[in-house]
Amino acid sequence: MDDAGLTEGLAGGLTVRPARLEELPACADLYVKVLRDTFTWQPPERHRREDFARAAREEEIYVAVLQGRIVGLAGFYRPQNFLHSLYVTERGLGVGKALLDYVGSVAAGPVSLKVQAPNVRAQKFYAREGFVCVERGRDPGSDVNWLRLVRDVAQS
Repeated sequence: MDDAGLTEGLAGGLTVRPARLEELPACADLYVKVLRDTFTWQPPERHRREDFARAAREEEIYVAVLQGRIVGLAGFYRPQNFLHSLYVTERGLGVGKALLDYVGSVAAGPVSLKVQAPNVRAQKFYAREGFVCVERGRDPGSDVNWLRLVRDVAQS
């Protein structure tokens, strides 16, 4: 990371940096699109821009930008070193890993997150990146189980 808080990766010029205020509507759109495309076990109308906007008020939002387009985002809740969201539109290019590494570089300790149990693809990604399951549960009123993952300190 350079002095401006930017990290460059990939030959194609991927940059990870804090989101700008004017980019938050585009981030909300990306959030909704990825959730609707990925979380097929939930009704699409459950995912709304307002949910992202509400969370973004308390979180640090980082974006991955490739060729001038936002191709991923991460929502990080610093007081708990908690990665609340990690969503990418361009899979297989290292965007998720770049965002995850960026969050790890700004965190004050091991990063934790929750992943929904049906999201096996994400679980495999996080396992490759050194995360281990430390807890399983279900939020009150929810019909979906989750796993709490923490990145192994030796991996971060």
